[in-house]
Amino acid sequence: MTRAIVWFRRDLSLDDNLAWTGATTDHAEVVPVYVLDPRLLDPAGPFRRRQLLASVGALADEVRAVGGRLCIAHGDPIGELVRIARASRADTVVWNDDVTAYARARDTAVSAALAKSGITVEREWSTLIRAPGTILTAAGSVPHVFSRFHERWSALPLPEPARAGPARVLSHPGGALPELDGPPPVQPGARGARARLATFTDGADEYDVTRDLVHLDATSRLSTDLHFGSISPRAVARAVGRATPGRRAFVRQLAWRDWYAHLFAERPELVDHAQRPAYDTIAWRADARGTDAWMHGRTGFPIVDAAMRELAATGWMHNRLRLVTASFLVKDLLVDWRIGERHFRHLLVDGDVAQNAGNWQWVAGTGPDAAPYFRVLNPLTQARRFDPEGEYVRRWVPELAGLAGGSIHAPSELGPLELAGAGVVLGDTYPAPIVDHAAARVRALAAYAAVSGPG
Repeated sequence: MTRAIVWFRRDLSLDDNLAWTGATTDHAEVVPVYVLDPRLLDPAGPFRRRQLLASVGALADEVRAVGGRLCIAHGDPIGELVRIARASRADTVVWNDDVTAYARARDTAVSAALAKSGITVEREWSTLIRAPGTILTAAGSVPHVFSRFHERWSALPLPEPARAGPARVLSHPGGALPELDGPPPVQPGARGARARLATFTDGADEYDVTRDLVHLDATSRLSTDLHFGSISPRAVARAVGRATPGRRAFVRQLAWRDWYAHLFAERPELVDHAQRPAYDTIAWRADARGTDAWMHGRTGFPIVDAAMRELAATGWMHNRLRLVTASFLVKDLLVDWRIGERHFRHLLVDGDVAQNAGNWQWVAGTGPDAAPYFRVLNPLTQARRFDPEGEYVRRWVPELAGLAGGSIHAPSELGPLELAGAGVVLGDTYPAPIVDHAAARVRALAAYAAVSGPG
């Protein structure tokens, strides 16, 4: 009789889980295990930590529902998995792979330690729709232009659901989860993910029209579920489908998610280094005051401040606003994109190394298929286009709430009587803009041109 450990990581559901399916199909008994790794848990921001612990708890409920118990271990996965495998007399450990440099080094070390104990390792991919290495150029590398990646990606059929096999689920003893220090940002586990998917699917036909309107709740809100694996991206793609332009636009976002993961699987150093080495020599400014104002939502640009305050309060930010705030830090303040990437990754409940760093490099113009460096988002133009009446800003910058309609986006352009009527005193109740956008744009273009040549 064969017995396998399933080591859960970023795949915290039994549904459509390739590692779980493989283990329960190919082995007679399975031991479900989650290892709380302090090297991942300790540096996590408060929102991601709460969501992680709550999601592991929801996975434990799923395991209990199929007759077993999730074994929760604390410590270094290398030692803990060897210890549990020996104690449970498992002959195989199965897991779903990941793309980060830390995950790859850890998994190599785990594989070597298990092999020394005579334990086999089986590895799957369940966090992506297409596994790394499946979409390559003729030269054998990941396409560095997204449209070419997407063309190959979308030509393939969506994978069929992975269904659990008949193995008996065991109840190996383990520890307890730490107490939560606050509620998780979203309802955890597969149940919450399925509910969000159902709500989004009902309105997915309009996604291409409404996705960038930040005052509406028009996005899927599934990024957290996809990060923790409370739902598989394959299940999301199948449920949404590609029958309308809106649905195709959403599934295209899942292809972007795969693309960044494939790129980082090929080059994990992209988290710290520009795709084009010349851009690692940009003369970034050391602007502690400006960076602090950006982090705390005190830049004097209401759309930027609203988004940064929402991030600090909730651990989430609309994708359009991630682009706007990132562009402001990198282009308006000329601050190194890596500073912003680390700040976002710490606070975001869906903070994902490949997705976060990939998107920051896209905005900074330093990554593969990036926005051209001379594309500098104007925060005022973005605000007026995607929050036309200022409804979003009014929620997060209440000191400006008395300003009428879209005038809230540019208090510095208003007269003293209009400001006074709304109880706004620039430089007192709300900061004056910390930078002149037009001048900052010229400065940024010059800094980029100095290392790349004329644009």
